[in-house]
Amino acid sequence: MRRRDFVTLLGGAATAWPLAARAQQPMPVIGFLHSQSPEVTDLIRGFRQGLKETGFVEGENLTIEYRWAENQFDRLPMLAADLVRRRVAAIAAFGAPAASAAKAATTTIPIVFQMADNPVRIGLVSSLARPAGNLTGVNFLNAELGGKRLALLRELVPGATRVALLFQPSAGASTEALRRDLEPTARAIGLQTQTIDVETSSDINAAFASFERERPDALFVGTGPFLYARRVQLAQLAARHAIPAIYEGRQFAEVGGLMSYGANVSDSFRQVGGYIGRVLKGTKPADLPVVQVSKLELVINHETARMIGLTVPPSLLGGADEVIE
Repeated sequence: MRRRDFVTLLGGAATAWPLAARAQQPMPVIGFLHSQSPEVTDLIRGFRQGLKETGFVEGENLTIEYRWAENQFDRLPMLAADLVRRRVAAIAAFGAPAASAAKAATTTIPIVFQMADNPVRIGLVSSLARPAGNLTGVNFLNAELGGKRLALLRELVPGATRVALLFQPSAGASTEALRRDLEPTARAIGLQTQTIDVETSSDINAAFASFERERPDALFVGTGPFLYARRVQLAQLAARHAIPAIYEGRQFAEVGGLMSYGANVSDSFRQVGGYIGRVLKGTKPADLPVVQVSKLELVINHETARMIGLTVPPSLLGGADEVIE
């Protein structure tokens, strides 16, 4: 073998060795814990986008273990424990029940949560600026905007006197916060309220069937992963019964809901993905302050308003972040 060929061979081997070593390194595995079902595909896209922005792509250099409770909240501790047994590098937990289950399952694996509840008030972190422990995340505050939503609904339907309130009790602290916020607001603006609790699609159908008898002037839809997952059903039934309704996020208006006010939930999923990426690169959760989503959006579906024969006040149209025509 000529000397030049020998040197070239050695150089090629030196280049191949580190490449081979990198190829043999296992991809990090993270857990994805959600109380609902895989129907929230639009939100998963936001989560993957956040991961991509920090250099991680599922299937290329990252594996995601998905765990769905299918609205059976009592399954969350078991699902969280399973992720811990699999020694995932981090857990993304969506909703307060999922975050609480993950926290109970491990004190060492980093957890990044996303929730509408105040994480300090429910004891998940010690403070927003310095969360301490192994948890941090994104708080989008939609559960604390109930009074504002009800006031917007009254502005939309100024002649309303009776409003139906649709709640998901299993959403826990989110629903309790709404109940507390809505009572004084309703009294202050002269509204009578009718509370209906729902946990299944059949419950939603029964609620709207009761509206045929009760005839509320408007509908307030609360927060919760189940209600979000059933947004198409809710929007279609509200349109069919010609009931003006307000919801927590733009995804409801985008599928035909009349009006929404709140944070962009899809963007909060993206922020969770970004935090998971930073944790995988070595940042401790305690060094990542809890993000509070400050940008709130008012979205009005003008097409739905015309369909149900409702004239939207110019003040609302002018103040909307987006009007869907």
